[in-house]
Parts: sequence; structure tokens; C-alpha cells
Amino acid sequence: MRSFRNIAGLASVAICAVATAPALAAAEPVSFRIPAQSMQSALTLFARQSGIQILFPYDQVAGLHAQSVNGRMAPGVALSRLIAGTDLKITLSSNEVIALSLARQPKRARAVEVASLSVTSLPVAMQASAAAATAPQVSSAAADDEEGAAIVVTGSRGQPRTITDSPTPIDVISGADLERTGKAGVFQALNTLVPSFNLPVRAGGATATVIATGGLRGLNPDQTLILVNGKRRHKTSLINAVSAVYNGSVPSDLDMIPVSAIDHIEVLRDGAAAQYGSDAIAGVINIILKDDAKGGSAGFTAGQNFDRSDGELYQADLNFGMALGDNGFANFSVNMKKQEMSNRALPISPNVNLYPLVNGQRDPREATIDRLTTISYGVMPSRSINTGLNAGYDVGDVHLYAFGTYSQRRSDLWYSFRPPNDVNSVLEIYPNGYRPHVKIDEEDFEFILGAKGVVAGWDWDFSTGFGRNRARQSSEGTVNPSLGPAGPTEFYIGTLKSSEFVTSLDLTRGFDVGGGNLQVSAGAQHRRERYQTFEGDPNSYAIGPFYRAGQTPGAQSSAGFQPQDAARMTRNNLAAYADVAWDPTKDITIGAAARFEHYDDDSGNTLIWKVNGRYAATDWLAVRAAANTGFRAPAVAQQIYSQTTNQFRTINGIANTLVQIKTLPVESTAAIALGAEPLTPEKSFNISGGVVLTPFPNFSLTVDAFQIDVDDRIVITSTLSGNAISNILIANGIPGNLSAQYYTNAIDTRTRGIDVVASYKHDLFDVATMQWNLGYNYNKTKITHIIGNPPELSAVNFELFDRFSRSNLTVNLPHTKLSISNVTTAGDFTLSTRLTRFGGFNNLMNPVMVAGVATYPNDRYYGPKWITDLELTWQVTPLVSVAVGSNNLFNVYPDAVGQVSPTLGQGLYGGQSPFGFTGGSYYARVGLNF
Repeated sequence: MRSFRNIAGLASVAICAVATAPALAAAEPVSFRIPAQSMQSALTLFARQSGIQILFPYDQVAGLHAQSVNGRMAPGVALSRLIAGTDLKITLSSNEVIALSLARQPKRARAVEVASLSVTSLPVAMQASAAAATAPQVSSAAADDEEGAAIVVTGSRGQPRTITDSPTPIDVISGADLERTGKAGVFQALNTLVPSFNLPVRAGGATATVIATGGLRGLNPDQTLILVNGKRRHKTSLINAVSAVYNGSVPSDLDMIPVSAIDHIEVLRDGAAAQYGSDAIAGVINIILKDDAKGGSAGFTAGQNFDRSDGELYQADLNFGMALGDNGFANFSVNMKKQEMSNRALPISPNVNLYPLVNGQRDPREATIDRLTTISYGVMPSRSINTGLNAGYDVGDVHLYAFGTYSQRRSDLWYSFRPPNDVNSVLEIYPNGYRPHVKIDEEDFEFILGAKGVVAGWDWDFSTGFGRNRARQSSEGTVNPSLGPAGPTEFYIGTLKSSEFVTSLDLTRGFDVGGGNLQVSAGAQHRRERYQTFEGDPNSYAIGPFYRAGQTPGAQSSAGFQPQDAARMTRNNLAAYADVAWDPTKDITIGAAARFEHYDDDSGNTLIWKVNGRYAATDWLAVRAAANTGFRAPAVAQQIYSQTTNQFRTINGIANTLVQIKTLPVESTAAIALGAEPLTPEKSFNISGGVVLTPFPNFSLTVDAFQIDVDDRIVITSTLSGNAISNILIANGIPGNLSAQYYTNAIDTRTRGIDVVASYKHDLFDVATMQWNLGYNYNKTKITHIIGNPPELSAVNFELFDRFSRSNLTVNLPHTKLSISNVTTAGDFTLSTRLTRFGGFNNLMNPVMVAGVATYPNDRYYGPKWITDLELTWQVTPLVSVAVGSNNLFNVYPDAVGQVSPTLGQGLYGGQSPFGFTGGSYYARVGLNF
């Protein structure tokens, strides 16, 4: 009966259209550029390019392949070419609607599909959203009904394809998927939704805790390129300089983009530096912004942790669109977030002395002081507001577009408690000890302006954009112990600033070659990068008159940037690329790309390439493979960054030893004295192969294996400590008892792995619809080569890249991640459930010598864990919805095998846990659609 009503509804549309519209053959010619691909996605592209609605039986055309159509012609002629050789026939044609049916008898009936386009004219937003049909019983949402039919633009310049038609693996994450996670930002949501993406919830010490860092396929965050609407995103100014995992990386911070602005995210899991440039060794994350010209949404979310009722999270978001006359649109977004502190430290033993002894006896205050000395062993507090704009306007045949974001964020980093008997305490100021904390005030801005059109059959796109991140650091509730009782308790630490100016020209055109479609693309790009560090208050780094042995002078938590740390570097990059994709038949796709890059610093010149292919052996089985070379130029920040921070390290087998670590600019005299050399680009070779299975409607399965070799990886050295290192630093103008580290091209690595992604949608007893998704990732990195110790370090018997540093690259992240999710919709209710298994990880430390024998008492091993997430949404009215949910529903923690500090009470859990160590949380959300 439902199928009969659908057919009847379609017939009524057909009768009305035939009666009121002129013949399709008389329609004006349109420029078409549709590559050979699956019929479902080709019809969606035809609808977009012609502006005509297409009605067709969706499941019945599954397995059919469309012919390529290129050039300017009447829509009727184009459609006839598109469906040539199939059993499809046109049963209705007008200037407003076309209906197709199959000449053969279908095996089973299903709702008719509507293929149409939203009002946007931005080609980067090719994720099709079906318009509401005029007949009440006609189904819609072609792109959403089957994941494999989602149209993507990442990885194939100028040639949109479906996920299953793509010659390289791509994940598509919708804005609704991001919202349903209940997570605090884009990166945390991706960690839940993309199996090959790994994000330690707490990345490490100092500013590394602030940076939302996550990597694809076991590689570093800055080895994945971030795009917004297909344009390169600028990097953060904060540097991941003293953390364990992802140490030394300089990524883009996706949490500066409002979640409410995101239509969907395309994650390309394959090397793509030849197409997009530096950084795309592991893949590309392309964020597609919303482009609705009317309506909008608003929401408010609040939640907190189960345990200790801490970690409160409040989020408010707004998105709305408006038309700009008859030819344009503007879409605005705002996100506000407030994250409170969480803490999982334990009270320290009552036998531990916090005060100095009084005449050889314990101070009476030991019995009254709060023994929970650490209050920040968990998620740090932050406040942020993110805004976004996406706009477009047609001027004749030229489309003008603009998009951008503006964000402010304050992060509050609380450091470990300094007890009264600590050598760095000043009892006259803090008689009961103190907890220093650093406030980081960030301002992040990016704006892109461009135009696109068609000239002589070539699609052109010219854009220019500017992005900047500025981070001002100050320290409060602290002291510089060397300044004594009269010293200040607040310090200005310094400011970091990173900016990028990018101008691009892209050209693409389709040609009919050998009965198939040949897509030719080319372009050029100029990028100007600048990084600056500004010195802090002299008191923040001074070695004052009260200095004594054992102290770490300077502001506790983070010593200020010194005059010699203040630096500025500007670099220019010129690039040119060519990219071709040929579909000689409906079953074969062959692609190739080459790119030349020139840098005006030590990075020099690079020529890289990529080839890929796909072959559909049957209607339900395809194989695909790719090979490419890639590179990542050293970030400007990695070349000039310099600062002194206080960190707890395991030194000579003694855990939680407070040391001052000086990160040295690689070309400074001190770094050279320790063996540093100028940085050169990382180079990669990536091969992958996989299969795509679509054996029945609404089901797809992809399996892809990969191997990524990266030579000359840029890493930060081990923490170089001791009198010999201090003497070298002092001899080169850096006083104090400091440890040191610097960036270097130290290692070669090989990462091997496999990705499995499956999707299935079906009805349940005609009362509910269920969408299943499964994702699995396995990756393992091994170090294939480590450079020898420079003579400067060999003389003092230090290891440039020690066991601890090596383990952070190879075993301190899970090798496996499995995710099984289900979204069930029944009437006004939607239940979203997700089960994720994070594999185990190991924290390996440097050996402790006992009687000349190396022992490893500080090694820690963490087993795999299952995490369950759940959300129930009720669509109260068409305008209002409410949701309740939980992340980590069963309150799972990492294995409690860490080494707890006797004076701090922290260290019980692995700080690099992929799901954190604060247990489960719950939240509620109210949404409004208008």
C-alpha cells in the first residue's frame, strides 16, 4: 500500500507538471560536468547543475552506472546521454521536474526518491540535500538515506563522487552526528566518530593541554591537513612542546570553529600532499560549512561528570541563514562554551610533611591542612566564544563567496601544588603553599574571500585569505622564588602569534576522451607564513638575589619569554599542481597528480606525486589502490620557538622531579652547541589498497590497508639534563641549572594498518528506522632509523632520542579502535547508541641502573576498555526537541596502575588515555529549529 501511494503521488506530480510546464526539449542549454559514476549520485549532480527536480525509484537504480556528460546542452539531451544503456526511461519531462522509471519490472517496490539541490551555489558544499516533494507520499534525502551515496568533494578536485565511488577512502560526518556526541568540541567528537582518528583527552603539560590535538592513522596532528570549504586552515600559535604524545607538533585547532556552523566533515584517509600541499601526509580533514539561506537552529547543553560532580560543561549555540536579495545568502553561527575543572587526584598520606620541621618536630598545621594538595588532575577549565560566517552572491555568471571565523578563548592551566617546605616556596607570601596557574587568552581569526565562474569551458576559482592566532600568557597565584618576599605574585609571561596569508587559483575542466570523462585540474598557490614570540615581564624570568641551589628561578609554572627568546620569522611558499582523473568506462577510474613546492627558507624545493585507481569488478564489488609521495615542511614555530617551562619528569629513575626545560631555537648558538642542525622537510611514501562492497541496498563495506613511510621526522629531543648540559648552556649565554631540548630531523618511521568501515540502514517492523555504522582501525608504528648522537652529546654520554621518547611514538597510543553505533528513529523519538573499544597502550620510561643492570620499574601498561555512549532525543514539536545523554555511561576508567606521587597525589591513571580519566558524564540538551 505504501508503494502504491508513492506511485500515485508521483503520478499526480507528473500530471500537474505536464499540464503547466513547457516541453523539456525547449529548455535553455546548461553547462554540464558529470563524470561517469553510480546512477544515484549522477542524477543528484544532474539536478544540481540543471536546477530541475529528478524523481526516481532509488533502490531500483542501485547498481546502475551513468555515462559521463560534459559540455553545454539542453537538459533533455544531457539526461538521455546520462542514462544511455540502462533500463531507465523518462516518463515525465518539464522545466521544473523530471520523472524516471525502470522499463523492467522491479523485484520490490520502494519510495520514490527526489534528487534536487538547496539554494546554495557553492560547489564545495556538494553534499546533496533533497528538497521536500510536492506530493505528500514522496520520500526525500538521497544523500542521507544511504551513506555510500553521500557526495564528497575532498580528494578529487572538480569532480564530486560518492563515498563508495571514490578511489580513496573517505568518511563523512554530518553536523547531526557531531551534535549527538554531546562532546565539547569538534576534535573530541571526531575521536568518537572516526576510528582512524586518535585524540588523547589530555595531551600533556603546559600549553600542550590547551591545544586540541588529534592524529590520523597513528601519525602526528600536523601530518594531517585541515581545510575549511576546501581552503587551507591556519595553524595555532601554541606549540605542543613539552607533552608526551604528539610532542613537538604544531597543528590547526579545530575547536576554534563553531560546531553550529558545520554542515558536515569529510575525512580523507590517504596521503594527499600532491593535491593539497604540505602537511597532508596522513590525510585531509575538510570542514564544509552550512549554506542555508533561511531558517536556523539554537540549542543549549549542560552536563557534568558522575564522580565528584565536577567538570561541568555548558554550551550554547545558534545558527541562522538569510537571503541576500534573489542571488545570494549569508549563514551565521555562534557557539559559547564553559568548561569547569575536574580532578581525580588522591589525598596524600598524612605521614608526608608539607611544612618545614619546627625544632626537629612536625609542624602542628600538618594535622589541619587539606591533604588533597592537587586540584587539577583532569580536564582544565576554559571559556570560549566562536563565531562563523559563510556567504555567497551571484553577479552575472560569477559567484562571489566569503567565509570565516572569529574566536576568543581563555584557558586556565593549574599547575601542581608547591608545599610550604618546597625550595620554590616563599613563606612570607604563601605560608601554606600555593598552586600557580597560567591563563592563556587566545584570539583566533580567519577570513577567506573568493570568486568562481566559467571561462572558455574551464571552471575557475580564485581566493585569498588571512588567518591568525594570538595567545597571550600570564601567570597568577605564583612567585619567582629568587625575588624573595617582596616579589610579585602575577606575571606577564609573553605572547605568541602565528599568521598565514594564502592566495590560490584553481582551474578544472571535463573532456570526453575515448567515450569516458577526463577531468583536468591545475592551479597555483602562494602562502606567506609568519611566527612571532614577544618577551614577558623581566620579573617573570629574572634570577634574583634570593636564588639558592635547587631552585627553579622564574615564575613558577612557566618562566617568561626572555629577550633572546623574542623572535620573528617570515616564510614564503610558491606551489603549482596538476591533477587528472579519467573514467574510460563506467567501471574504471584512474587518477594522477603532481605538485611542485618552493620555500624561501631551508625547506627548499619539493616535487611530489600521487596515482590512484578504482575498478568495479561487478555492480557490488570494487577494488581501489593508491600510491603517493608527500612532505611536511617544518613549521616556522618549530624553527624559532624558545621558552623555559617547569615540568615534572622522571630523572635518573626518580619520578616527579621538577625541572626547568629550555626549548632552544634550532639555529641558536646553544642548540648548535648541543648538536642541532637546520630542519629539513619530512618526506613520506604512502601505499594503500582496498575493496568496496555494496551487495544489497543501503549497505556498504570498505576495507583499506595502508603503509606510510616517513623519513626525517621532526621531533623534539629527549630532555637533556645534568651539570654537563647546564655548563654548555651557561657557556652559550643561558644561565641557571636548566635542562634543554630542541627540534631535529631525528627518525624514520613506518606505520602499517587497516581501516574497516561499514554502514547499513533498514526498517524495523515498519515502526522504526535503524542506521548501523561500524568502524575499525588498526595501526602500528615502528622506528626504522634513528640518527646517531651528535659529537657534542656523545662527549657527555646523552641519548638524543631516548626510550621514553621512542615509546611515545610507538606504544603510547592504542593500536586498535573499534566503534559500533546505531541510530534508531521511531516517530518523534531517536535513540543514538555507540560502543567503542579503545585498545591498550603502554607508557615506557628510561631505564634505572641498579648495580650496573638496566631495570624498568617505572614502566606502566594499560589494557583495552569498552566505552558506551547513549543519547535519547524527543522531537516535542516540529520546532522544539529535548535530549538526554551520557558519555561513558558505565563510568569506565583506565587501569589504575600509574605511579602516584607521594607529595602530589596524582599519576594514578595514564595521562594519554584516549577516553580520559575522569569517568562518565551526563548531559541534557534543548534544541530549537526555526
